[in-house]
Amino acid sequence: MSNPQTATDQDVVDILVADHREVEVLFVELESRQGTPEHRRHLADVMIAELVRHAVAEEMYVYPTARKALPDGDQLAEHEISEHADAERTMKELESLDASDPRFDELLAQLTSTIRHHVRDEESELFPRLRAAVAREEMVELAGKVQAAKRTAPTRPHPAAPDRPPANKLLGPGTGLVDRVRDALSGRPTSMEELRDKES
Repeated sequence: MSNPQTATDQDVVDILVADHREVEVLFVELESRQGTPEHRRHLADVMIAELVRHAVAEEMYVYPTARKALPDGDQLAEHEISEHADAERTMKELESLDASDPRFDELLAQLTSTIRHHVRDEESELFPRLRAAVAREEMVELAGKVQAAKRTAPTRPHPAAPDRPPANKLLGPGTGLVDRVRDALSGRPTSMEELRDKES
């Protein structure tokens, strides 16, 4: 039996696939329609924060790498960014709804469909091709950059914000700081740990 990977030998694909699995767990719980409307609203807040952080990190580091490393990298990156934009518009609508609103589950279904399609595309097409085209050391280095970007990234959808370097790298951390202040002041959970603390 092999040892589980340590944080230092994970590449960027390992990090992003782990994010995909965490978000899928949130989708499944939300789709079960279990729990109070308040709990479901909080779960949606955590899901949105996770998706936004993930998307911002991909746009800052993964898609620029794809543009350089893959012959059709520009086309692939533009497709992925377009899917992020669609998801972000849906998240922006979902963000303002109470979980008891009929539109909540409608928008949630739309979002989960978009994200699941996006995940399938990335995991079957983009990620294997990146691993084949980019040196392992660079992929491990990208993992660190993505993790760092997620720590300072926004936690709320900003559909009008730049989604390509260098503007997103310059504006993202400031927007992220404002979001984290708003989250703290409003008590909005942005991780499962915060949600457990809030509801315990």
